[in-house]
Amino acid sequence: MTQRPEVARALQASAPHALVDTLRAVLAEGYGALSVELLLADYGATALAPFGAVGTAAAPVPVANSAEGRAFGSQQPRQRSRHGDVVEHHLPVTVRGERTGILTVRLPVERSVPEAVDGLAQAAGLLGHELMVAERDTDVYQRARRISRLTLAAEMQWQLLPARACSAEEYAIGAHLEPAYDTHGDNYDWASDADELTLAVTDGMGTGVDASMLTHLAVNALRNARRAGISIEDQAALADQALYAQYRGAAYVSTLLLCFDLATGRVRAVDAGSPQLWRLRRRTIERIELEPQMPLGMFEETHYKAQEFEVLPGDRLLIVSDGVYAAHSPQGEAYAERALARTLHAGRLLPAADVPRAVLRDLAAYRDAESLDDSLVLCVDWFGRQGDRPAEPGQAAGTVPDAR
Repeated sequence: MTQRPEVARALQASAPHALVDTLRAVLAEGYGALSVELLLADYGATALAPFGAVGTAAAPVPVANSAEGRAFGSQQPRQRSRHGDVVEHHLPVTVRGERTGILTVRLPVERSVPEAVDGLAQAAGLLGHELMVAERDTDVYQRARRISRLTLAAEMQWQLLPARACSAEEYAIGAHLEPAYDTHGDNYDWASDADELTLAVTDGMGTGVDASMLTHLAVNALRNARRAGISIEDQAALADQALYAQYRGAAYVSTLLLCFDLATGRVRAVDAGSPQLWRLRRRTIERIELEPQMPLGMFEETHYKAQEFEVLPGDRLLIVSDGVYAAHSPQGEAYAERALARTLHAGRLLPAADVPRAVLRDLAAYRDAESLDDSLVLCVDWFGRQGDRPAEPGQAAGTVPDAR
């Protein structure tokens, strides 16, 4: 039976565009695999787009109400028998919380033993890591996961994003943007090291490519400042200067910056615009009110001041753009007035990676037809360091998600 090092060596030696073909050959030899197929989550995270053998095409598989979708949602291997002598295994392809897709492997029934399933699950994890590297050098995987054409503005925004999920010992993050294939100025970013996690949620004014170009400058200015190792106040100030130098106040970016101390749960925040921050603690939902400061780029040499609050193990934070909290129902009620809290309560047992999509699904059913602004949701489940987690079960951060 093929061992993990052999699969890893084969994938690492593979051409970037040929990872699935390489894995197919390795699993056929080592496990007797009858077929191997990769399904990639599309940009809207509503479908799994097949990436099969070269030259083949197949319809996307819906995430809802499919065996593949159930494995994708649960992040657990699933299997079903086909024709009595073949077993189909659906294995999550996930890297540090980022859900890339599903690897479907068909084995003869006599080869479908627990040891084989464990080996296939490891192979799916190795494939996920290699896909992340391969996307630097080939477009084939990004092409495969498009079930519709991206606008140019959306293309720019998706290339700027870090991922849709991330997990570590202390936290789990999930984020999503809609409309996925036509987003404009909303964006999010994160980075962590041994001591801190920094989050940025930005909303560039305007629409189309103009909004995307504005957001690109803001996010890269924030990254440039963050990578210099300076405080979030100075990160905001330097990004503000970069935007003002380019646009002279004619365009600006609403921004929320958060910096988490991983050891203590202390959070330093700079609220420079419209994104709102909400907290679910046990069964209590409240908006964390921060002192509003000027959006980035509105005035020359704005000085920013950080505020502090604390997160406790079990807390869930939700950051939403104005396209979410300000969206109105046909009766004229803003989504943040009551509906947002209802959705948070209803999804309190969901993992962080699933929360943004749940909120955006509810929002789509709630708002009137004219509320078509970009909608961004970012969820943070805070676990804290080992020994700091709550004993009470059933809270938002009850378990750490699989971070293969």
